[in-house]
Amino acid sequence: MQTDQAGMLAKPIAYLFSSGNMGETLYRAIPKRRRIFCGFSCGLGSLVVPTYIIEISPFHARGAVGCCHQFLLVIGILASSAAGFPLSDVPLWRVNYALVVVPAIIQVCLMPTCVESPRWLINVNRPLDAKAVLERLRSGMSIHREFESIQSAGDEAPLPPATAFMEERDETSKVSPISPTTEACNLDPQIKVHASKKANLSLVGIFRDPAIRPMALMILCLHVIQQLIGMNAVMYYSNQIFAIAFDASMSKVMALCTTVVNFLMTIVAVATIDRMGRRPLLLLAEAGACFFSILLVIGFIFQIPAILVFAVFGYVASFAVGVGPIPWLLPSEMVPTYASSAVGAASTAANWTMNFVIGQTFPILFEWMQGYSFLIFATVALLALVYTYFKLPETKGRSIESIMTSFRAEGLSAAKSP
Repeated sequence: MQTDQAGMLAKPIAYLFSSGNMGETLYRAIPKRRRIFCGFSCGLGSLVVPTYIIEISPFHARGAVGCCHQFLLVIGILASSAAGFPLSDVPLWRVNYALVVVPAIIQVCLMPTCVESPRWLINVNRPLDAKAVLERLRSGMSIHREFESIQSAGDEAPLPPATAFMEERDETSKVSPISPTTEACNLDPQIKVHASKKANLSLVGIFRDPAIRPMALMILCLHVIQQLIGMNAVMYYSNQIFAIAFDASMSKVMALCTTVVNFLMTIVAVATIDRMGRRPLLLLAEAGACFFSILLVIGFIFQIPAILVFAVFGYVASFAVGVGPIPWLLPSEMVPTYASSAVGAASTAANWTMNFVIGQTFPILFEWMQGYSFLIFATVALLALVYTYFKLPETKGRSIESIMTSFRAEGLSAAKSP
């Protein structure tokens, strides 16, 4: 999959087909094939949109602009939750589904105004078009260094397997996986090998390539963690959680308030991610998710409504500020263009697969364990915190080449250790 206009256009067209037909079926069950089209649209959007946003964003605001994907998702969730209040009864719930046609039509109409991604144009050997697009996006600003950086990222050749992690290096040239200070002038010569034109890596290829494999596995893990940390379980069953403290009508209002908290804290993420960096925000979010999951358990055990409400809001806030947006940024920030599509596809598939697993298994766990089920999410959050602290590099202000160098240095260090 490429982040070009054709890929972007496929998503709203599939939405138009699925949601429009859902709206027509006012007095019969929705055919499964229409749900499949809706699922296809969701999966495609999860892959194409964040990648496209990152690839057209300016280097200094990559994080804030990239977070707009999650921010707009939350706006959509908030809008659909608000619309669902008057349209939740039979047969009006089908009208709620049909309303998806509106943003889909808007997107189809606006697609001609969207430019191709400069990185994609470089990747298909159209550098002049890429330069013209970049000049349009930057509105008169100097693009020389950024254009060279995009060319460098697009032309990086995979390292030969025999030399990728086993070549001897001087100890002083190693780069910390956490330090963002190494830039293009200090890059490893092996990583600056260029090819005139090379094919994109396949889903299998990203795990065979020794230069890409560690980054692909890390991004995959973070997407799995995003779901296993339990946010969707809280959102899907917030009504049941709030029903312990409130009546049915008030539970719906509190569930809507949860979405508002999600929206507000995503704004915080957009405002702070390029100042604080990805690692600090993600560590803070995972620590918060662990703490508030434990608080949820306490609230359930002792049936304390105030603690339950505070824990749910705190949990949602923790997720929104880091665990939600950051995994979607990483494929385009860490991986060169020739591998970003495959890595993005693999991580998106893993994300939605775990979403399905959580959606299907949490009701069973909750019925069996009640409030203690949130101890599972607390454990996942704690393990994620440890993993992020020791493994995830900071990507703020760093080129893809610099990040690849640090991964290679870490791999070489591991290979040298007894």
